[in-house]
Amino acid sequence: MIEKKESSIKTAPERTVLVGISNARDGRDKINEYLDELEFLVDTAGGVVETRFVQNLDFPNPKTYVGTGKLEEIVQYVKAAEIDMVVFDDELSPSQIRNLEKAIEAKVLDRTNLILDIFAKRARTAHAKVQVELAQYQYLLPRLTGMWTHLERQRGGIGLRGPGETEIETDRRIIRDKIALLKKKLVQIDKQKATQRKNRGKMVRVALVGYTNVGKSTIMNLLSKSDIFAENKLFATLDTTVRKVVIENLPFLLSDTVGFIRKLPHGLVESFKSTLDEVRESDILVHVVDISHPEFEEQIATVTQTLAEIDAGDKPVIMVFNKVDAYSWVEKEEDDLTPPTDENISLEELKKSWMAKENHPCIFISAKTKENYDRFKNLLYEHIKKVHAIRYPYNDFLY
Repeated sequence: MIEKKESSIKTAPERTVLVGISNARDGRDKINEYLDELEFLVDTAGGVVETRFVQNLDFPNPKTYVGTGKLEEIVQYVKAAEIDMVVFDDELSPSQIRNLEKAIEAKVLDRTNLILDIFAKRARTAHAKVQVELAQYQYLLPRLTGMWTHLERQRGGIGLRGPGETEIETDRRIIRDKIALLKKKLVQIDKQKATQRKNRGKMVRVALVGYTNVGKSTIMNLLSKSDIFAENKLFATLDTTVRKVVIENLPFLLSDTVGFIRKLPHGLVESFKSTLDEVRESDILVHVVDISHPEFEEQIATVTQTLAEIDAGDKPVIMVFNKVDAYSWVEKEEDDLTPPTDENISLEELKKSWMAKENHPCIFISAKTKENYDRFKNLLYEHIKKVHAIRYPYNDFLY
């Protein structure tokens, strides 16, 4: 098998336009937050956002997502500014993609396709690559009609192509075959992963979970004294990393998992089930939150919902509010009677409010500056010790 060498020629980042819809449920502020995240996704994928378009609509137009007037506005801007790519904040139907590509005459992506592209770019191990490839083909299958490229002009071998079969039908059959093959590969890999987990014995297992880009890998590096890849990009970690960690005299297994995100494609959740088994089979979840992010509460809700969807919602949880060093606020004037918001609540007030209302034990730290890191380690140790004492009731010498 000949490996492809990466090209040394640097191409200019694709100039991109973002498109979203504002409705009664999600107002302008909310859609701007969604588009900020979408812009971060584009940046992670290697593009650069030139502008964004938002339309007030109760429901997306079934044919073109946006209305005819807004579409014409987008078309004119794309041509005038020589835009390479238009990215829509929601998943588009096959017919919407066809109609939009025909009208805009530029590359059209939706949020799902963009996330899949980033996952493909980030995948390093054979396991992750198979998972991402399967999700990509499942996304591609209903969207083949009208696409300019085909997987193959025809399949080799006499008699394999049916009478009167069109190229699109051939491509569909090729993709279905590939999906079946990838599913078989995943089943085999999942068995190997399950065997590996069994071979780790009955050590206490802790999983780091959270929204993407909240600092899980940095915490993993601190606790395990390892050098896991971490950067300020979305989905820096795809492959679950497991390390043996010892706090004082107590060993346990710590796993760093893929970050969650709003509107995470269902196909990816399905494909990454074996990766998420590390979460399902853990004894304790450490839910890491970026306290400096303006929408951290919504991110908490997204993670909590995803955990429930993968049957891990009943696990013991330690809430770790990370990045306190990056938290900023504006102090209110004494005579300001407006209700407090996230922007004008001090960190101390926020700590008190969350510690009062949160059902799980929680702590505020900075993995970057190691603020409160020792207290976090002690908190984690106490919870691991409780699980260990139940599992090994006669190992009093450890305590």
